[in-house]
Amino acid sequence: MTGMLLAVFLTAAVEWVEAYTIILAVALSIGWGRALQAMGAALAALAALTAAGSFLLTRIQDLRVLQLLIGVFLLLFGLRWLAKAVARGAGLKALHDEAAEFKALRGRADLHDRRAAWLVAFNGTLLEGLEVWFIVVTLGVQTGHLAAAALAALLALAVVAAMGAALHKPLARVPENAIKFLVGAALLSFGTYWTLEALGYRWPLGDATLIALLAFYAMGGLALIRLYAGTRARP
Repeated sequence: MTGMLLAVFLTAAVEWVEAYTIILAVALSIGWGRALQAMGAALAALAALTAAGSFLLTRIQDLRVLQLLIGVFLLLFGLRWLAKAVARGAGLKALHDEAAEFKALRGRADLHDRRAAWLVAFNGTLLEGLEVWFIVVTLGVQTGHLAAAALAALLALAVVAAMGAALHKPLARVPENAIKFLVGAALLSFGTYWTLEALGYRWPLGDATLIALLAFYAMGGLALIRLYAGTRARP
């Protein structure tokens, strides 16, 4: 359960940092009141989606089908995050820059329109939060700890909000790529474990296999970063 909660917390933290950048840019244009109102509306929509998603998943009577479905989803999601982290770590893709993102947002013409800016804040929070919603629902339903997963995501939101309130600027120093690398490897581990288990495979080490899988994917990712960085450095 600890590994699941950590994965949820870190995933949520990355997404909330990106959402905070959008809220900050909008707040400086239309005021904190309306920006936070838009954020609150988006969070309410995400809460409704969490309830609906968990309800639909728990309606699946065959637990193996549920486990397979969640396992495949986590494999795809984890592969996406790990691949991005490897590409950025190897220098094949630019690192995400919150300060540059904030500057670009501040230059948008639609932020000077109150209604348009409200929608920017709402859509930005909702889109960033959808990945949090996905992880909360899939990991929470599969482990039977949906409430704990939701609380981990809310704790990440509180931490990011506190940092933003203290700094009043984009949280550019958060090691986003390192977090995405770790979370991507963790989600691939959960996805591999549950997918093969749903197909009938019995892991000899039981739940301890998750640690071995995490080490496998992490070391593989680091090896790929070194390989691609070396290839890129050659004349």
